[in-house]
Amino acid sequence: MSLGRIIAVSSMRVEILLNETDVRVKDIVETVGSEHKNRFEIAQIAGNLAIAVPFDSVIGLTRGVEVARVEGGLRTEYSDEILGKVFDSYGRLIDGNVIENPHTKNVYERNMSLKEINTDGQILWTGIKVLDFFAPMQKGFKMGLLGGAGVGKTVLIKELIHNVYKFLQSNSVFIGVGERSREGKELYDEMIDGDLLSKMTITFGQMGENSMSRSRAVFSGLTQAEFLRDELKQDVLLFVDNIYRFVQASSEISAELENMPIDNGYPPTLLSDVSSIEERINSTEDGSITSFQTVFIPADDYNDAAVHAITSHFDGQIVLDRKVAEKGIYPAVNVFRTSSRMIDIEKVGERHYNLVSEVLRYMTRYEELEEIVAVLGIEELSKEDYNIFYRSRKLRNYFTQPMFVAEQFTNIPGRFVKIEDVLDDVEAILAGKYDTTDENRFLYISNLYDYKKDRA
Repeated sequence: MSLGRIIAVSSMRVEILLNETDVRVKDIVETVGSEHKNRFEIAQIAGNLAIAVPFDSVIGLTRGVEVARVEGGLRTEYSDEILGKVFDSYGRLIDGNVIENPHTKNVYERNMSLKEINTDGQILWTGIKVLDFFAPMQKGFKMGLLGGAGVGKTVLIKELIHNVYKFLQSNSVFIGVGERSREGKELYDEMIDGDLLSKMTITFGQMGENSMSRSRAVFSGLTQAEFLRDELKQDVLLFVDNIYRFVQASSEISAELENMPIDNGYPPTLLSDVSSIEERINSTEDGSITSFQTVFIPADDYNDAAVHAITSHFDGQIVLDRKVAEKGIYPAVNVFRTSSRMIDIEKVGERHYNLVSEVLRYMTRYEELEEIVAVLGIEELSKEDYNIFYRSRKLRNYFTQPMFVAEQFTNIPGRFVKIEDVLDDVEAILAGKYDTTDENRFLYISNLYDYKKDRA
């Protein structure tokens, strides 16, 4: 049954003259009477005029074409059939697979109530030394991976996927928002090679697609993560690369709808747009969704309005720094800007908390000493400062990590390092047990016990 007809068309905006009055925002409509069906999502309604955003290209679409409502709205698969498959933003398979008996759910349906949310989850260890030491995570946490282009965000997220599946046996959802199609294919191939694809589901809103596709990928992926948490009672890992692209896509749609922008062209609904995503990422009594979200920092400006809106929801952040990467330190984590709410005596224990505090004290003093050494020379340092200077360099090198996903490039086998080993090693370095060991020996090793065993 016809709902109305199109009276104006542009690349990201379609105006529909309505015959009915029960149309709502986020309803899905499609063209009727033509071989190729175009689909749109209703974005605004004013009287009998609706403004809709097209799913795909509108080339060939003309005025006067009638549209009808699609029952159920925007839906994606909501069953265990999601595992091992790749979807687009609209819940369609794009990997050549077929689901014989689809069971779908509206991607906007789920809203959590306060009584459902559980904030007392266990610690989730990743096996990556610098993360587990400086920014440990709890099940249900939202962690940000912040950094500009080329500092290793995507490599780190691939390593997290590998470690948590391989060693902790958890399912995962990967959402590529504005993902390069080449990087998406590389991820897909690596997951197959690592025998991990069957334990995860992937949703892509590719960079070359329109704003609607890039912005809706995260809703479809979230719905699938909620299935694993709510129906299969699992602890799910959700990876979003890159959440900032969601804000960009929403900004583009808002501009097409002629809404007055705020700072840097962001939409007036910036805060609510981000909240609509972040508030769905939580733990319940039966399962959890723990998310790692990469955040592109535009022009390396951490004061950007969108970056603030996103990071305000995080329980911690992992900041990747170009200056650290230039020194050959990977993961290129800036330990001063990296944080987690778990760094608390009550949560990680007194030993871990005190070691983090002491390492940060050493690193802070090391940065001051670097300038002194550059001007006056190492001979002018006191014995205490001399020890701090060289122990800090050893600690900096120790927190590098041989990664599984980089083995083919580095020829160094990847390692999963237990937090107990990390604490023992850091304690030993701070105590001076390795003062006579060259600092370069600490680069890209696992733990010091295995290192000494390998050297024996």
